[in-house]
Amino acid sequence: MVRGLGYRCVKTSFVVPDDLDPLQRHPKAAGPGQPIRMHSPACLGCGEAAPRGLHLVVRAATDDEFAVETVMPVEQWMEGGPGVIHGGVLSTAFDEVMSVAPLLVGPSAVTVHLETDFIAPITVGTTLHLRARLLGRQRRKLYVEASAHLGDPDALVAVGHSIFVTVDAKAHFADHVENSAIGDEHKARLSRP
Repeated sequence: MVRGLGYRCVKTSFVVPDDLDPLQRHPKAAGPGQPIRMHSPACLGCGEAAPRGLHLVVRAATDDEFAVETVMPVEQWMEGGPGVIHGGVLSTAFDEVMSVAPLLVGPSAVTVHLETDFIAPITVGTTLHLRARLLGRQRRKLYVEASAHLGDPDALVAVGHSIFVTVDAKAHFADHVENSAIGDEHKARLSRP
């Protein structure tokens, strides 16, 4: 069983420790229904300046203080097999929505583990509803699960799990800013106190 979702998956190696630290919502976290800031304007998942991006707008859930959600139209360019979404596009969408959830409890975190279980085909031309929920934390590690459906939350088409590790964003990205499409903008952001 997928923890918290009550849905059987094909397989999962994701194990949530029993001794998780309690979660505490960050005082500056987005309120229920509010959008959560994008990672970077050039981000493939949420960036408005990413020419081939998903352009997801992730919002804090209205029914759970540790969950986020978004919708994504499944467009023709996302096709993998005939008429269905490419698995890598779905995994990217899951990575995006799950990476936003840690912002509800603190600063930047990066993906260290991501897995996706594909349950049913996701047809081009549909709208995918994605939701991620923080399960807990253990020191710097944050455990997150996600689900996707096509309008009926009881009929999941995919689930995902991830582990994120909190980082000092300035130090973590400092050596890579030069490679960004918007490197100068990132340098300015990282130089602020």
